[in-house]
Amino acid sequence: MEIRNEAEGAQPYQVLLADDEEEVIRIIIDKMDWAGMGFQIAGYAKNGAEALELAEELQVDVVMTDIKMPYMDGLTLSRELKQRYSDIKIIIFSGFDEFEYAKEAISLEVEQYLLKPIDPAELEEVFRKLKASLDRERDERRNLDRLRKYYLQSLPLQQESFVIALIEGRLMHVERLRQLRDSLQMELNGPCFVVVIVHVSGVKEPDDVDSLLFTVQVRGLIEEQLKEKYRLHLANYLGDLTIIAQLDAPEALTELTDDFDLLCRQAKRLYQVGVTAGIGTVCPEIKEIRQSWREARNAVSYRAIYGNARAISISEVEPGVSAKEPWETEAVRTILKHMRMGETGELDRELEHCIAALKEGPSGSVRYRIFIMELVAALTDFSDSHQLDAEELLGERTQIDRLVFESESPEEMAKWVKEVASRADAQLQERRHQTTTSFVGRARDYVKEHFADTDVTVEAVCRYLGVSSTHFSTVFKKETGKTFISYLTDYRMERAVELLLTTADRTYLIAEKVGYADSNYFSYVFKKQFGMSPAKFRTERLSGA
Repeated sequence: MEIRNEAEGAQPYQVLLADDEEEVIRIIIDKMDWAGMGFQIAGYAKNGAEALELAEELQVDVVMTDIKMPYMDGLTLSRELKQRYSDIKIIIFSGFDEFEYAKEAISLEVEQYLLKPIDPAELEEVFRKLKASLDRERDERRNLDRLRKYYLQSLPLQQESFVIALIEGRLMHVERLRQLRDSLQMELNGPCFVVVIVHVSGVKEPDDVDSLLFTVQVRGLIEEQLKEKYRLHLANYLGDLTIIAQLDAPEALTELTDDFDLLCRQAKRLYQVGVTAGIGTVCPEIKEIRQSWREARNAVSYRAIYGNARAISISEVEPGVSAKEPWETEAVRTILKHMRMGETGELDRELEHCIAALKEGPSGSVRYRIFIMELVAALTDFSDSHQLDAEELLGERTQIDRLVFESESPEEMAKWVKEVASRADAQLQERRHQTTTSFVGRARDYVKEHFADTDVTVEAVCRYLGVSSTHFSTVFKKETGKTFISYLTDYRMERAVELLLTTADRTYLIAEKVGYADSNYFSYVFKKQFGMSPAKFRTERLSGA
């Protein structure tokens, strides 16, 4: 049974009551001002087994339970609850003033052990203290000072993640980039940027020394000597040290190269390892850092020619050569990203940029052909990787051929991309729905195959499906309108009815066949479901009464 009393103000804490004497439960409910104390009765159970199911379904904060109950006693219930929900609060009440009970209750870390008959004033005091404890715990989780301290402690790691996101090209939206930069307290104002990759090689460390320690030592040297001068931001990425340096002008690249060259030779002298600093080209915008990183990576590869204890600037070893991707490749990648995320507004803006770029400069026809062919190929790969219908997604073949070989209209291309994006969104949503349906279907199949097992739990089905219990519970209830436990119980009862009407099996045998080790508890659940005992149900149905 579930009871809801709306409380004003803060969200009330949820309480589950468990006692086989309904009169006792009713007195506890009626005699206490639960809302005034900051609590709400979420429901009650008449035995421990039912209470365990309700606790899982209702996600309560407090369980108040009697010790002596059928099918599962209060101590066993408390033990099971503590194993599953370590932060749940338990109050035990009993008509038995026995030392062993109290001793075990203490070992289970219950909040209070009360004797019947329960004194309302005493119980009110217990819950007021309990609320103060729950409030402290909630405040601890929400404490802004603590969160701020944690945030500051994690800031260096988050700043490194930001650097990695920049070089991987995952931060292309300028406004979002600025917001992250500011929230992470990163001074990235340029006006010029360049990426340096520091690679450590030729390590001959002792067996008990990790080679990464040398990279850490080199990092310390860089931070000590160059971090302030070039306003460096550093991150360990793919085994190397990746650095974003800031310059006042492009001409400062020469001085930076000399400084890193000196540091590489110093590191080799100090640590007897090869340290190469690959330096990319200078870029005026943060979003171009990925390009500079590619060039720095190319520069590092030249250590085989120029030696592994120096700084190598790509501008010097490959004058006039750039590792920059064609703008078409980057634009196509951005279009697909916005399609995948369903960012319609961002997609429209990117297409406007593409239209402008295709209309600028000479060779407009050639540039258009290159762009549209790369876009069609990428969209085909997109459909394959997401298991979508490529023909339905891209439209008629004649339309694609016209776009590639006949049309030279960027506007027509943009209109087609928007149509494709709309179809992709519809197909992706349908696939997600199918996945959810399949997900729930597999859970139902699991129930059909295992309903006779007495140890079927949410945790067991989640292990079978390979998903978290939180995600499973949310999806299952959304699709079926029931919790998993309720669905399992209903299915077992359906099978029990079938066995009652088609076999002569005794009640205890039917209980075993539908997953109940305790035939009395089976009868209790059956009566709760159908309003009569299994024996009476069989008699009435078979007699036609």
